[in-house]
Amino acid sequence: MPKREREEEAPAAPPKPEPNAASGVTPTGKPAKQPAVIVVLERACLETGKVGKDHVLLNCDDHANFLRKHNRDPAECRPDILHQCMLILLDSPLNKAGLLKLYVRSERGVLIEVSPQIRIPRTFKRFCGLMCQLLYKLSIRASNGPHKLLKVIKNPITDHLPAGSRIHLLSVTGRLVSMPELVPTLPSTGGPVVFVAGAMAHGKVEPEYDVDDCLAISEYPLSGAAALGRLCAAFENHLGIL
Repeated sequence: MPKREREEEAPAAPPKPEPNAASGVTPTGKPAKQPAVIVVLERACLETGKVGKDHVLLNCDDHANFLRKHNRDPAECRPDILHQCMLILLDSPLNKAGLLKLYVRSERGVLIEVSPQIRIPRTFKRFCGLMCQLLYKLSIRASNGPHKLLKVIKNPITDHLPAGSRIHLLSVTGRLVSMPELVPTLPSTGGPVVFVAGAMAHGKVEPEYDVDDCLAISEYPLSGAAALGRLCAAFENHLGIL
């Protein structure tokens, strides 16, 4: 069990305005809470181990000797990639406007629902403590209330997606598109658009569920954080979120 348990509790962000479901905007003209985009981060490196007397979230920098001792490639334990991706998504104006929903699925198949109201720790060390606590407790509550900011949920992910959602896989091997040109062509009705991206250092995402399209959003290989930043920016420009 990670130490300093109370310190790792994640504070909730201030409440957002109530939505107008018919128009998709609040009475003040701001975007509604109903998400326009759902992002699923697949193959995230979230694995715990007992190093010395402590249970920790394994990472290649701090636990390289431990991983080699157990015949593991340290390059496979990169939770820092997930940390970067979550910061990009949750700090985005798209999320602050209430138009983004995030799910994370680990390499071992643990599915996590992320509340849009969570503020992810800025430092990697505290992020590791929070995720380690989540994997043992199966949920993280807000420090100022009963609301669950992170929780482990049942697979498959398709049970938690709106019926009829179009699922797009982001991959460097996909069909090359310009996100600013693609987003306006996506259906404006029928629920949010789902994007699946990898949160690992090497390899590719091969979901067990069907995807409608495989897209490359740059002619160059991008990090997960860079690709997701482009994704959020395209939707923010299209929706007029400043």
